[in-house]
Amino acid sequence: MSALPPGPRMPRALQAWGWTQRPLPWLEKCRRRYGTTFTLRIRHYGDWVILADPDDVKTVFTAGSAVGVDTANPLLGPLLGPRSVMLLEEPEHMTRRKLMLPSFHGQAVQADSEMMAAVAQQEISRWPVGEPFALWPRMQDITLDVVMRAVFGPASNEPRLQPLRERLRELTTWMNEPRNLAMLAALGPGWVTRSRGYRGAMGAVEAAVMEEVRRRKAEDGGEMGVVSMLVGARYEDGSPLSDQDLRDELVTLLSDGPTSSTLAWTFERLLRNPDKLEKLREDVDSGDGTYLDAVVKETLRLRPPVPVVVRNLLEPLRLGGYQLPAGTTVAPCIHLIHRDERNYPDAHRFLPERFVGKQPGTYTWIPFGGGVRRCLAASYAEMEMKRVLRIVLETTDLRTVETGGERARKSAISFAPDQKGLVIAEPRETEPAGPRALAPV
Repeated sequence: MSALPPGPRMPRALQAWGWTQRPLPWLEKCRRRYGTTFTLRIRHYGDWVILADPDDVKTVFTAGSAVGVDTANPLLGPLLGPRSVMLLEEPEHMTRRKLMLPSFHGQAVQADSEMMAAVAQQEISRWPVGEPFALWPRMQDITLDVVMRAVFGPASNEPRLQPLRERLRELTTWMNEPRNLAMLAALGPGWVTRSRGYRGAMGAVEAAVMEEVRRRKAEDGGEMGVVSMLVGARYEDGSPLSDQDLRDELVTLLSDGPTSSTLAWTFERLLRNPDKLEKLREDVDSGDGTYLDAVVKETLRLRPPVPVVVRNLLEPLRLGGYQLPAGTTVAPCIHLIHRDERNYPDAHRFLPERFVGKQPGTYTWIPFGGGVRRCLAASYAEMEMKRVLRIVLETTDLRTVETGGERARKSAISFAPDQKGLVIAEPRETEPAGPRALAPV
């Protein structure tokens, strides 16, 4: 068979509405009707072959040069830029990845661990006491401060970089504004670059980032942070990264990623499952960390940062019983694989116990994608989540404002709780018992 798999016969405009307004329930409805392989035909996005079988996902992630990158989110191209490691094709992608990888793995992650804890502690001290507030924006403040310190080192607190923090907040606000997301859905990706609001917000970020790049080039070393590492990096032929390369990689790193929304979801799920919250608190107080790791993995399973990863076939490939031609867009569906009862019994329940003493499957737990394009900051993100969770639980008692769970609301990059994680905080009255030493991650 060479035709694309079956899928909804609705007009493309209606499919675009389904994808942009309620994508997660729509994906589940399509799987119930068409199985683990089906085609969506979405206005402004094109035709996607959705893959929800782990064997097909493995084929895509291990296909090497037969699979190229595609942009699932129409904001990513204009936001990240064509020279971002996320959008480069092979072999250039792997060359750039090797330059950046040391900053987000091994000793680099452990070295930033205490910094993450300090940032979380400082932010918690500003939380209102005894009155409702939205947790997601507070998590955004934490993750922004962490990435600023990682990228710029100790200089991140200097006055010259404070305007950049504000410009990044303005850009994040613009991208997550419901009206702008609705315009993007209606008019397509081209609308973003035509928008005066976007150009103004992004232009201010780019100017501040490149000013710091030029300053560090002129000083020729001596400062810490990813920006200095990238300025000093050299390809095998001795050539440096271009200004476009530096702009795209630094904006990629500084953009509001999904770690903040995943943190908000973790608290949202814990507060609706008080037995799990109590078990996690005991784990944190003891310094063990086993259940903490399981809570992070279960949240990433239930609320992965993105529902699909989209790839372009550069060569024909057999998937889901179909011989798909070169040029086909395929989309391994993280959301459907993570909620498949065959992979996870009681898949819709929040059960961290499923990961206690058990590592997730390579192709059934894919919140960071997979293969050579797996998110290079995955280890860093998991560490950050654990440090923030630990500090919050050691110092603060949280309770919900509403007992019902929050629905997923589409944001620019990820999905956030529709009430932004509404909570009430009180200082923790008792000191945690037992050893306070931090467990290794």
